[in-house]
Parts: sequence; structure tokens; C-alpha cells
Amino acid sequence: MTGARMEAETQEALIAALRLQLDWGVDEALDAEPHDRAARLPERPEAPAARAPFPAPGSSPAPLRAQPQLLPASLAGTRAQALAAGADSLPALREAMAQFEGSPLKETAMNLVFADGVAESGLMFIGEAPGADEDRLGRPFVGVSGQLLDRMLASVGLSRERDFYITNILPFRPPGNRTPTDAEIALFLPFILRHIELARPRLLVLLGGVSAKALLRSREGITRLRGRWHQVTTNEEQALPALATLHPAYLLRTPTAKREAWNDLLMLRRKIDGKD
Repeated sequence: MTGARMEAETQEALIAALRLQLDWGVDEALDAEPHDRAARLPERPEAPAARAPFPAPGSSPAPLRAQPQLLPASLAGTRAQALAAGADSLPALREAMAQFEGSPLKETAMNLVFADGVAESGLMFIGEAPGADEDRLGRPFVGVSGQLLDRMLASVGLSRERDFYITNILPFRPPGNRTPTDAEIALFLPFILRHIELARPRLLVLLGGVSAKALLRSREGITRLRGRWHQVTTNEEQALPALATLHPAYLLRTPTAKREAWNDLLMLRRKIDGKD
């Protein structure tokens, strides 16, 4: 290929490239002189730190949210015991739990979940911790497992609106609905024991292994603890009959265990009726 022909083809390629740019709407050059694009670019100056926008005229700046200071672990347990002991009513206990700053669970939860049902009924159910629905609504056992529990209890003639009171060991939802740790259970134990003392039930039902092991001071699993009556002793040395049974969330995962749960409910019904 001759030099003249190569020059002509190069010129045609350049014209074609210019025509393509015109088709795209390019109407001006960015630089007066060509640049070597392969050369190293100069260092970019560091951008100044972004500043918050000024508030609109006549408006007040948004207040800064105070970050609560958690109590040191060494003091949290002592503070929990003092707050629980100082509560002389169920509303006072709820307020004491709301003021307690000893657990990070409070910062990740939406609501404190205290209790539901009829405190004066004489029958108290205790689960482990709120789930997502409970955290959102601020009431215990209102999700799918709570609805199953209500149906199960209705089958033996018990209604949440009339016949029982229900709460959890923990008042705040653990992130991701994980199982409460031993440290979390121990931290909130003074509150649940005081809760029992103030509600004054005649019978307790412990829903699931977390509740049963914590209040019975046992290392046995729920499958060994369920199906028989135990005793829970409060700080006032009051001993209460307590039936351990399977948590309704477990029954949703393991439907074959519903027969054992039904037998536990029949035991409860017999106890209520004075036949056991």
C-alpha cells in the first residue's frame, strides 16, 4: 500500500468519526489542543468536608438526638434489681423497665413489650422474648405463634380477654429474633420475678425452654421439663405451681409435637378445674 493511499484512508476514517460525532449532537470541541490520554492524570485535590445545609429562614434547626449511655455491665444487674424492687404496681414496673438503660436491646427494639390479657385472672403465661410483630405493636404474642396459642387455649375454654395474662422474660426483641443469651436472661430476671409478684397469679405456664430453664433454674431441655408441674419461687419466697410446655413457635416448626402440647393443655385445664 502506497503512502498516498494510506493517507487517504486515514483521512476518510477521521471524516467518518467526525460525522458520527455530529450525528450524536456534538457541536464543539472540549480542548483547543489534542492531549495524550494515556498520560498520568494529575492528583485530584482533596474535596472539602461536606457541611450541613443552612436551615430555611425562620425555621429552627433539627435537635440533636441524645445518645443514651448504657450502664456498665457491673452495675446493670444491680440497677435492674433496684428498679424492679422499687416498683409497687404493674404500671410502675413498666415505667421502671422503660427507664432501665442496662441493655443494648433497648436501642435496637422499636417498642417495650410489657404484657397483655387480664392481670387479675390468676393464670399467667411467660414466654421468652418478643418477635417482629410484637416489637412493632408493643404487645406480646400477637404474631403467627401468638395466634396459634390463642386458638389452642380457646380449645380448652380460655380467652386472652378474660382468662389469662401473658408476658415474656425479655421486654425487648433481640435483633433478628435470635435466642436470648444467658446474660440477657439474667439481666432481666429481676423484672420478671417482680412481675409475677405484682400480678399474683395462682398458676404459671412457662412457654418454651428459655422461660422454663430461667424460672425453674434448670439445665434440662423443654422436652424433659414439659408435661409436669414444677414450682417457681419468687423473691418474696412465694412458691407457685408452674407447668412447662412447648413454645407455639416450636409447634409451627414441628407440627408433630402438637399432641404433647395438647396433653399439657389438658393438664392445665384439670388444674384450673381442681381435678389435679
